[in-house]
Amino acid sequence: MAEWVDVAAQDDLPPGSRKVVATPAGRMVVFNLDGDLYAIEDACTHDGGELATGVCEGDQIICPRHGARFCIRDGRALTPPAYEDVETFPVRVENGMVQVDID
Repeated sequence: MAEWVDVAAQDDLPPGSRKVVATPAGRMVVFNLDGDLYAIEDACTHDGGELATGVCEGDQIICPRHGARFCIRDGRALTPPAYEDVETFPVRVENGMVQVDID
């Protein structure tokens, strides 16, 4: 069953932005890619480094530690040294609040 938690006001996540949030499921990053919202865990599967401070190129986040790339849309690991995908979380907007399903 879904467990939706508020993570930000919709106005606080304009297109092109990201926000690190702490939830009962752990740290995650919520991205607004051209109006579409996505949430991924904030940990590189290669060595656990934070992804939130990495450079975004299109729909990819580049880990600032060793350069692994992940797809923000579906969490796929795209380049070494990461071979495991990052966890993704469903996102919705309800009454002006961005919510993430942590179940």
